[in-house]
Amino acid sequence: MDIRFSGASVRYGERTVLQPLTLSLTERRIGIIGLNGSGKTTFARLINGLVKPTTGTVTVNGLDTVEDASATLAEAGFIFQNPQHQIIMPIVHEDIAFGLKNCGLKADEIERRTAAVLERFGIAHLAKRRVHELSGGETQLVAIASVLVTGPGILILDEPTNQLDLKNRRLVENTIAGLGEHTIVISHDLPLIERFDRVILFHDGRLVADGPASESIRAYHAVAGC
Repeated sequence: MDIRFSGASVRYGERTVLQPLTLSLTERRIGIIGLNGSGKTTFARLINGLVKPTTGTVTVNGLDTVEDASATLAEAGFIFQNPQHQIIMPIVHEDIAFGLKNCGLKADEIERRTAAVLERFGIAHLAKRRVHELSGGETQLVAIASVLVTGPGILILDEPTNQLDLKNRRLVENTIAGLGEHTIVISHDLPLIERFDRVILFHDGRLVADGPASESIRAYHAVAGC
């Protein structure tokens, strides 16, 4: 993974949401933390082009997120805070296969890759289940499978343990820990990211800490006043 921000900022009208940033991301597991409205989700969405920089550039493995938008989306998958919003089809198997159909693959290859990703995440038993019947943790796993089945090397997750009970939180946490893909996690769930390789803290649209998890979490407590 080679993600580079070069003077990248985001402004909406007169309001600057993210101050100019110049940095690179190469670590396998990166956490992004900060208070609500701090700029952390905007930062993450710049990576796969969901948000375009007002100034500067963002590149992912050499691809410009503006000039090479489609290719960037193939490099970096995104799981929204509410994964139900990105599950399109009513049945689990259909939803996972949906992205592969858009890639123009043949039916037998779609079936092979769908079965493989269901098995990978231990959700083969959910293949015929209606998505509205899934638990929160199961929904998160289906969303992850639906994104990773197309083969991105980077996965970005926005608050993946939000509103999950202890059992489902542990399910999602263990799944994230076992991912081979480079993983970037936005989270208020500090125990989730305390063993990550690098943690970045945003506050009022500025990057204020960037380093080992323990140091960035300590800085977070300071800016949060707790």
